[in-house]
Amino acid sequence: MKIGLFYGSTTCYTEIASEKIQTKLNELFDVPVVEIFNIKDTELNTVADFDVLIFGISTWDFGELQEDWESQWADVESLDLSGKTLALFGLGDQEGYAEWFQDALGMLHDVCINQGANPIGYWPNGDDYEFIASKALTADKSHFVGLALDDEGQYDLTEQRISDWCEQLLTELAD
Repeated sequence: MKIGLFYGSTTCYTEIASEKIQTKLNELFDVPVVEIFNIKDTELNTVADFDVLIFGISTWDFGELQEDWESQWADVESLDLSGKTLALFGLGDQEGYAEWFQDALGMLHDVCINQGANPIGYWPNGDDYEFIASKALTADKSHFVGLALDDEGQYDLTEQRISDWCEQLLTELAD
């Protein structure tokens, strides 16, 4: 199995999270299965080379897309993701931008689902999150549509969240 991890990163937090996810998944699979790509340097049609995809995005300011994803949004909207398994993760600041926490994650999810992706990796919206609103929640608000990280206010939870999420992905991929 080959997994393609594609991310956009302005301040390197999403890049660091991507590298941690790559390391953890390669460790869990016991072989290097995850190839990592910064979308600033990679054409998005590269996703065609993989059956399993992981997309990483951060939310900026008042619910805006990260700049690298935003500059390629038309390409995202034209991707054929039929038959692709897709997991998403996002970074956001639930204290500073509580009304828009993880909005870009939700927007990316919606576009990818419209393009035929089969989503996995939904993450519980537990008591350790405190925000007002998010476009990244499922209809019943019990889960985020991917792993929700907050390196601004909850950096101490990031390592464990990534580890738990990667184990969840491994289980979901085995089903």
